[in-house]
Amino acid sequence: MKVVIAPDSFKGCLSAAEVARAIARGVRAALPHAQITLVPMADGGEGTVRSLIAATSGKLLRRSVIGPLGDAVRAEFGVLGDGKTAVIEMAAASGLPLVPPHKRNPLVTTTYGTGQLIAAALDLGCRKLIIGIGGSATNDGGAGMAQALGAKLLDARGRRLPSGGGALARLAKIDVPGMHAAAKKAEFLVACDVDNPLTGPRGASAVYGPQKGATPAMVKVLDRNLRHFARIVARDLGKRVDRVPGAGAAGGLGAGLMAFLDAQLRSGTEIVVEAVGLRRKVHGAALVITGEGAVDAQTAFGKTVGGVARVAKKAGIVVVVLAGSL
Repeated sequence: MKVVIAPDSFKGCLSAAEVARAIARGVRAALPHAQITLVPMADGGEGTVRSLIAATSGKLLRRSVIGPLGDAVRAEFGVLGDGKTAVIEMAAASGLPLVPPHKRNPLVTTTYGTGQLIAAALDLGCRKLIIGIGGSATNDGGAGMAQALGAKLLDARGRRLPSGGGALARLAKIDVPGMHAAAKKAEFLVACDVDNPLTGPRGASAVYGPQKGATPAMVKVLDRNLRHFARIVARDLGKRVDRVPGAGAAGGLGAGLMAFLDAQLRSGTEIVVEAVGLRRKVHGAALVITGEGAVDAQTAFGKTVGGVARVAKKAGIVVVVLAGSL
């Protein structure tokens, strides 16, 4: 009997790999001769790097990069078992937990470190990059990310812009010929499960700015600056990203990844399902066991358990869900 165990993490308690191993111990106690396949899962958010590494026998790497406030931080990313696919969580380099509450100010925080992680993956020869963009401390539209990859964001006097969403007001020109050469040859998949546009009442600044330290006055400035940024992107790069669903994710990093790297924004769970080969791994199984910390009304909409269940249902396989809470 083949049993596939494909849970998400139980956040704050166990990683997805730890959950999978714990479930496997129970299965072996009941079915000593079962063929068990462990497939740690994620939804593109926190824990995605480690889940994909565990599921594909990949490796975890660390680099010193520029954090959201401009200081050095140690950030990790993964290379999957195929040696060609990298997985990056932007929060590792540019996340809110890296900024003490009293220093949170999206006028100055930057995604530069995220760009450095992308460059590191490209330098290793990775040509498919999966980027999770939840949990950001930033509101710079991905400007810092682009600068780290060699794009020039210039003011009216030809000077490079400083970091942060506040500086975008002075953006006059975007110059991209100097961007990392391998970026043009790579595929970028962005795990994004929100549909917020870049600007406006549902945009990056209005919805997510306050949790990053933005006052009501800052929100107005940041929103106006991102609108200006989108106009320059449209003029100089020929990309209209302002109203694209998901462009406002991670302080506009969704828009920046589309504008500078031709990235595709997709469901995080669907990206993970493909990356770990879940459809292939459930073939011939009699049972799929999945789980997460809390099963609730959101489970069917983009979360791991819903994604695993859809794969198993299509294959006609029974699914059991183990939950920390219902």
